[in-house]
Amino acid sequence: MIRLLLADDQDLVRGALAALLSLEPDLEVVAETGRGDTVVALAEAEAVDVALLDIEMPGATGIEAAAALRDALPHVRVLIVTTFGRPGYLRRAMDAGACGFVVKDTPAEQLAEAVRRVHAGGRVIDPQLAAESLSVGESPLTDREREVLCAAEDGASVRAISKALHLSEGTVRNHLSAAIGKTGAANRTEAAHIAAANGWL
Repeated sequence: MIRLLLADDQDLVRGALAALLSLEPDLEVVAETGRGDTVVALAEAEAVDVALLDIEMPGATGIEAAAALRDALPHVRVLIVTTFGRPGYLRRAMDAGACGFVVKDTPAEQLAEAVRRVHAGGRVIDPQLAAESLSVGESPLTDREREVLCAAEDGASVRAISKALHLSEGTVRNHLSAAIGKTGAANRTEAAHIAAANGWL
């Protein structure tokens, strides 16, 4: 039996995934959580073989949880299962140690097969997303530019961003200006939108 952990903050989605995967004779869902920061402890406690992680969750993102699993329990294989099929997310997930990346509208039998392939040591990547990722390329943003854009995403002022990130207002303006230039945006709101759409934030 392949022992599975499901991490998704939407109870209905998590329950549906658990029900579908449990129909497979060789798959057993042994742990479920709605938070990214409980993944490692649950995976260890339940001797999990494969963790299926959503990206956007409270506590920690699926990408952060994948990196934490890689560091703490490298034998646990990670499959990202998400609504957010963004090229930047794919690249960041693979960099964090994920072995697979599929979107939630993947048919149940394909998802079960993806779990088996990841468990066997293979990689599974949504082909359309892989093609998009190659065409979009890597994020042009530095970590600090990404951090500043994230803080600007909700329309925060330069002063508020500088206080939140403990940076001078001039430094914040410089990072915003660089991010606007790199994304080809007209302003910081558009830059944040472009970066988010590509999965760079």
